[in-house]
Amino acid sequence: MALTKINIAEQSFNPFELMGKDWMLISAGNVNKWNTMTASWGGVGVIWGKPSVTAYIRHSRYTKEFVDNSEYFTLTFLQDGHRDALNKMGTQSGRAIDKMHESGLTPIFVDGQPAFAEAKLVLVCKKRCKSEIAPEDILQEATIDKWYGDRDFHTMYIGEIIAAYQG
Repeated sequence: MALTKINIAEQSFNPFELMGKDWMLISAGNVNKWNTMTASWGGVGVIWGKPSVTAYIRHSRYTKEFVDNSEYFTLTFLQDGHRDALNKMGTQSGRAIDKMHESGLTPIFVDGQPAFAEAKLVLVCKKRCKSEIAPEDILQEATIDKWYGDRDFHTMYIGEIIAAYQG
């Protein structure tokens, strides 16, 4: 199945469902070396006058190295029926296995960036900001207790959506 380039500003979707319920894959790297991970934290909106996303990656995640070292990253939202692949991508490390190929999904590259053919939506994002979420910046201690008991904090990335594709 081929992906078709679309105008993201003309689309209507529920980001709470798309990110929080259905989950997404964050990918970065190049055709020779890249990685991906499952995520359910993020946002979509307008930042600095541009359609943008926020994505959050824990310090311990292998994919973070790829996002940090890349100018771009992608968010891939899969069509229904791929929950097992999303679970694998969220629980297995690309340091240990080639999960992009072992997941049963079909890796592809759009605009030179990694994604998957089983996508219902791919957002190609240019990194515009990277900010560490530090414990002293979290205002409720209960948030730290619930989400960061292991002290593995997140980095927030803001990416400008430079292209969107629909499956």
